[in-house]
Amino acid sequence: MAEPDFTPKIAILILAAGASSRMGSPKQLLKWGNSTLLNHSIKQAVNSKANHVFVVLGAHYNAINKTIHNQNITLLPYNDWKLGMGNSIAFGIKNIISLNFDSVLIMLVDQPLVNTEYVNKLIKASISTNKPITATSYPTGVGVPAIFNKQYFNKLADITGEKGAKNLIEQELEKVNLITPKTPLEDIDTPEAYKLAISKSHQ
Repeated sequence: MAEPDFTPKIAILILAAGASSRMGSPKQLLKWGNSTLLNHSIKQAVNSKANHVFVVLGAHYNAINKTIHNQNITLLPYNDWKLGMGNSIAFGIKNIISLNFDSVLIMLVDQPLVNTEYVNKLIKASISTNKPITATSYPTGVGVPAIFNKQYFNKLADITGEKGAKNLIEQELEKVNLITPKTPLEDIDTPEAYKLAISKSHQ
């Protein structure tokens, strides 16, 4: 399918509000190369073809905020982060819904193997398909990083609980363009997962 004549305006929403209870320390501040998980994620997003990057911060806000290097982003402080990832998504969407974006790419702070190349791959796939959702395919199902066209903004703004955007992707599967990453993009929720991700990044 030919790409459309217009260039869509794309926002990236990085979810970084959780308390990292299973990790035992703020995963946003974990070392990744010469950076931190959060700064690494921000860099990948800012360097992509998206138009602007928003970051939802909640737990440990003050400690994390002062470590952020890139100023070309919009921070969204979220006091009710304990309500879960779904609520963090809804909060983020409500902050950008009036800013005339054509789509939003949702990504997680704890998936450091998501790089600029993969973000751009999702963006390109989203532009070239007639399906309104472009999501990541996993061996165990589907999930983020994922791009949602603006027709889904209201549904994203109604998400609650812990499951995030996965339910919406599953409900709309016939309208989803699935992309399979070269390397599985596991979440870093535990010290063991963190060590495994570091080893994969050196492969």
